[in-house]
Amino acid sequence: MPLIAADTNFQRWLLCRVGSRLCALPVENIVETMRPLPLEPLAQSPPFVLGLCLLRGSPVPVVDARLLFGEHGDPPERLVAIRVGSRLIALAVDSVIGLRSIEADTSVGLPLLLQDAGDVVAAVGTLDAELLLVLNTARIVPQAVLDSVDAEGSSL
Repeated sequence: MPLIAADTNFQRWLLCRVGSRLCALPVENIVETMRPLPLEPLAQSPPFVLGLCLLRGSPVPVVDARLLFGEHGDPPERLVAIRVGSRLIALAVDSVIGLRSIEADTSVGLPLLLQDAGDVVAAVGTLDAELLLVLNTARIVPQAVLDSVDAEGSSL
C-alpha cells in the first residue's frame, strides 16, 4: 500500500486480530504493544476484565477483547496499551498486525449488528475483502471498573 502523507481522507489505525475478527484501534490512542504481563484479579469486575497488571509501575485494567465479543479461546498473545482520557487500559488481543492508513469513509456505523459488544464497536466496514471492526477505545472499560482500579490498584 502506498504511503498516504497529506490526504486528510485517510486515518492511521493499529490493526489487531481478535479471534476471527479484524479490529482497528485509532493510532492516537495507542501507547505501546507488549507481551502479556502478570495479572492480579480485580474484585467484582465484569468477566471481560482479566484483572490488573503493572504497566511501568501503574496498575492498569486488562480487558480480554475476545470476551468483549462473547468468544473464548487460547490465552491472548499480546497486550495493547491504550490511553483513555488520562488513564491507561491494556487490551488483550490474539495478535497485532501493524499500522495501516484507511480511508475515513471505509467504515459505516452499524450499532445493531454487534449488540454483544455494546458500544465498544464504533463502526463496521471492510478492508481487503475482510470484515473490519473499528473499536471505540473510550468505551472498552466501563467507568465503574476504572473507579475500582483507583480503589484497589494501590494495593498491588
